[in-house]
Order: sequence, then structure tokens, then C-alpha cells
Amino acid sequence: MKNMTLENLAWACVGKLVWDGPLPQEEAESVVIDSRKAQKGSVFIAVKGERVDGHRFIPDVFEKGALGVICEELSEKPAGPCILVKDSLKALRDIAAFYREQLPVKVVGITGSVGKTSTKEFIAAVLSQKYRVHKTQGNYNNEIGVPLTVLSMPEDAEAAVLEMGINHFGEMHRLSRIAQPDICVMTNIGQCHLEFLGSREGILKAKSEMFDYMKEDGCVILNGDDDMLSAITQVKGKKPLFYGIPTGPAADMDGGCGEDGEPGMHGRAPGSAGKYDVYAEKIRMKGLLGSEAVFVHDGEKFPVRIPLPGEHMVYNALAAAAVGFQLGLTEEEIAEGIASTQGVNGRSRIVQAGEWVLIDDCYNANPVSMEAAIDLLLQAKENGSDSRTVAVLGDMFELGEEEKKLHERVGRCCVEKGADCLICAGTLSHAMYEGALDAAKETGSRPSGGIHYFPDRQELLAGIPDLLMPGDTILVKASHGMGFEEVVKLLLTKQPQNQKR
Repeated sequence: MKNMTLENLAWACVGKLVWDGPLPQEEAESVVIDSRKAQKGSVFIAVKGERVDGHRFIPDVFEKGALGVICEELSEKPAGPCILVKDSLKALRDIAAFYREQLPVKVVGITGSVGKTSTKEFIAAVLSQKYRVHKTQGNYNNEIGVPLTVLSMPEDAEAAVLEMGINHFGEMHRLSRIAQPDICVMTNIGQCHLEFLGSREGILKAKSEMFDYMKEDGCVILNGDDDMLSAITQVKGKKPLFYGIPTGPAADMDGGCGEDGEPGMHGRAPGSAGKYDVYAEKIRMKGLLGSEAVFVHDGEKFPVRIPLPGEHMVYNALAAAAVGFQLGLTEEEIAEGIASTQGVNGRSRIVQAGEWVLIDDCYNANPVSMEAAIDLLLQAKENGSDSRTVAVLGDMFELGEEEKKLHERVGRCCVEKGADCLICAGTLSHAMYEGALDAAKETGSRPSGGIHYFPDRQELLAGIPDLLMPGDTILVKASHGMGFEEVVKLLLTKQPQNQKR
């Protein structure tokens, strides 16, 4: 790792070196916070977690050949060089920012209420057509994950794609200092983390902290169909670039779940083609097989195949195209990269599970992503399919005072859009259940498979097999804390009890 000697690390995190012997001059080979990953040449940062205190494992990492340790305290004389700091997590961030400064890599930072992970995958796939790309793995998008992602970046990386997630003010400012992005991508401003950020305006303010450490010659790329993002006229004196889908029947992406003339939960504000730097037209949805479209940039048109299903994936692919053009890729390279993008477990992953088709979207949920997932589920009916569409939905967290209303809206949306069966689980999801019942009563159209409610995940796991039939297409989605990966695991191994169609 370039310039990552213990002496430089101590300077970067304003720490005090503690060691009586000669100080090693070699550069660290890795920086870890998990003692199990420590090896010869590693620097171990001892972090006090909620359940485990990393300081307990300082002797262990030296036995494994660690180059040194960064810690807040020492209970005994260490077996190797240590750097004492006041705050180990701050030291982790400081060291990551220092390492980022050593590398001439182009960094793309991605944030937004919905679509960060899929957009990251599209951008990484596109840039991989020309560059050696390093990207966020798994859910490493917070104040621990982002610095670890940066610190795991190989020196020969030419581009890095970093997902950046927050739920409090000030967090994105700290992540921006670590990432120092050359390109900032913002996917949308939806209704999530309202408990801590208060409103969509608060969410926009918090996420806009990503621009704080953007490079002077940096570029901002925004979803031009988001009503709040499209109102941004400049960032640091520069006009943002916009992507989107122009107004028109072929490009109408809003499911219309708003009330009394309000926009739906997407907050869409589409405009004419001249509004965008990159846009899509002639969109052909192909159900769970994805979609095809024509992308337009600087008046030039080129065909694109988007392999991930759902209308929202068109937006994610457009963001990747905008980044690709900014970093010098050709239309052919961009189209090939988009077509090669693969899904991620728990993020709209399509799985053939015996007699069921499973849409595994269990990783997280908020009102915007719920509506997009319901839209995706209903695409199973395209091309004349007689598959029943079953939505298995759970609680959405961190919605603040609006949580009951927003859960009700999701339930109503599911019924109004025509799902064949709705299964709700969780304390907050009782409001979703009530919203669905109200919508069924008002429309006079109750889902053929019924509207069902379970108070918790365990009762759902016990009861769901009796509600499913062979051939069903099943969406599983909830906030991460609901643990709906257990529901996915059950459906991957269990077959329907009810054999009637």
C-alpha cells in the first residue's frame, strides 16, 4: 500500500507511536478491523464494537505477523509497534482519506434514497470495459464500510465506484472526505431515514454533503426526473449533468399511487428531451428478462439491452451511461457494459425456486423502492403469463411520523396495481394490511389470493407455505432489520403445500 508506513499512518491519524524497538519501514500490505483477517504485513485497527472489543485481540494479530496496531488503549506491553489514538473509528477514516490521496484513481461516489447498489453495479460494469475497477462489496457503504473499501483498493486501480449511504446529518461529509469523488451521482430523494433527517428536504441536504470534498474539476450527475434533484441548477459553480426519461406515453414510468393529484412516491418530474444530457426512448419492457431501449447522448442514438428487470433499472443504466461518457467511453463500450451487469443477492435478484419464481429483494425497503418492486412483480404477467403475483412485504423502518401513512400507501398501491395476493408481516405492516383492505373495499376488487397479515417473521415462516401455489411469482421485500432473508431461504428449499391453481 503506497506510502502506508507506520510512521506515515501515525501522522495521518494524529496518533502516538508506542514501541521501544526499531520501527519497521516497510509499507502495510492491508488495513483490517477484523482480527481474523490479520496476516503478515497487516495493520490492525482495534475498534470497540457493540458486542466485541477489538482491543482483546491485539496479542493475536501480532502472533499472526501484523506489522502494527492502531488502538485507543493498551492493557499490557505490546508485542509489536502500536499507534495510540483517541478514537479508532476516526483513525480508520483519517487513514482511508490519506490512502485515497496517494492514488491517482478516478472515484465515482453514488448516493440516493433508492438504487445505489444496482447503480453501482451498472457503473462498475460499464467502466470495466476500459478501466481496472474497484467497487464497494456487499453493504460496505457506511462510515466503516467506505473507509475499508478505500483501504482495500489495489494500487493499480484506475477507477473506483463507491456506494455511500447515510441516515444522519454529518455522515456524508465525513464519507466525502474519505472518497474525495471526481464524479458524484445522486439517484433520487425518496422517503427514507425520515426519523433522523425529518423530511425530503432534510434528506437532500444530508446527501448533498457528498459534494463537500468533490475534486475541483469534478462533475455532478443527477436524476433529472426527481423533482428535488432537477431543481438543482449548480454545484460549486458548475451545472450538473442530468439523465432521465422524457415525457411521453412510451416513457411514462410513474405508477400513479399518489393521492388527490399528488405525484406518486417516486417524486417524478419528467420533462422534454432537451432537459437531459443522457436520456432513454423507445423503452420496451421484457418482463423479468429486463428491457431494451435507445439511449441518446449529444444527439447520437444507440441501442441498449438492460438485463436487470424493472423500469427503475432503466434509470440506473442511464446513470452508468452518463458516468461512462464523462470518463471517455464509447457508445459501444457503454452498451456492452450495461448488458453485462449482474444482479446482487437481495436486490431484485430473480431466482427459479422449484415451482416458484422468486424476486429476492429482501435486503432493504422504503416507500419508493417498495413501489418499484411491486411494479417489477407485476411484469410477470406480461406476455400472457398466467402466473399469480404474490407480494410478501414487511416493515419499513426509519420513516418517522409518516410511517403509518406510508405503510398504508404501500398496501393500497399493491391492491390498486393488481397483485393477486398480498402477505404482510410485522408490527408496522399492519397499517399496510389496513391500507390494502381499504383499497379493496373502495375499488370492489379484492386480490384473488387474498390479503393476509402475520404479526412477526416467525408466524410468517410458519404460515406462508399454505398460501402459495405452484407457478407463483413471489416478491419478498422489507427493511433489513426484519430478517426476510430467512423467508427467502425458506422459499428456496420448500415447495408449495397447496397444489391447486
